[in-house]
Amino acid sequence: MSLPVLDDALQARLREVCAAGWEFFDRFDRTVRERGFHAFVASDYDVVCGALVAHRAAGLRFLELGSASGVITILADLLGYEAFGIELDASLVATARAMAQRFGSRARFVSGSFFPAGYSYRSADGEVRTGTLGVGASGYQELGLALDDFDVVFGYPWGGEEPVLLDLMKHFGGTDSLLLMHSVNDGVLAYRNGKRLRPT
Repeated sequence: MSLPVLDDALQARLREVCAAGWEFFDRFDRTVRERGFHAFVASDYDVVCGALVAHRAAGLRFLELGSASGVITILADLLGYEAFGIELDASLVATARAMAQRFGSRARFVSGSFFPAGYSYRSADGEVRTGTLGVGASGYQELGLALDDFDVVFGYPWGGEEPVLLDLMKHFGGTDSLLLMHSVNDGVLAYRNGKRLRPT
């Protein structure tokens, strides 16, 4: 993985985090996903890391919606973001915290839903289903921050769930917050105020 304006030591650390993430996901896929459905599918870590590099700037606060094993949030921390992750599966939160400790990351993870308390989705045609995005107690109270406290928000929705994340940001995100959504076919797409940004 070649990342511009990053020194060799940081690039090596980023590669190590990505490799550890794939190692964990391979094991998770064999031991958990083969026995039953689980919504966690690993992002293309190199592609997401490239997007984080492209959008980084001093003092940005980052949130991952559904942080799973923590790899993306840890990458964000190592790239200079103040990085946080919310994950519904408590066992994955434990994995993310252990991964952060392993790589000397200050990324912080909490267990809970990334939907703020009181949020409910309804599309323009009345659809209320949120797909695989699970429900549970909101994680923001434990985090001590609200969704609009974050400058950059990342999510990897399953196909068809993108409108939910856009709606969530519309109602609870910051005015100038950047939403990065990983798409299987299109890489990482960036949105601000509900509008897709042109690639930089």
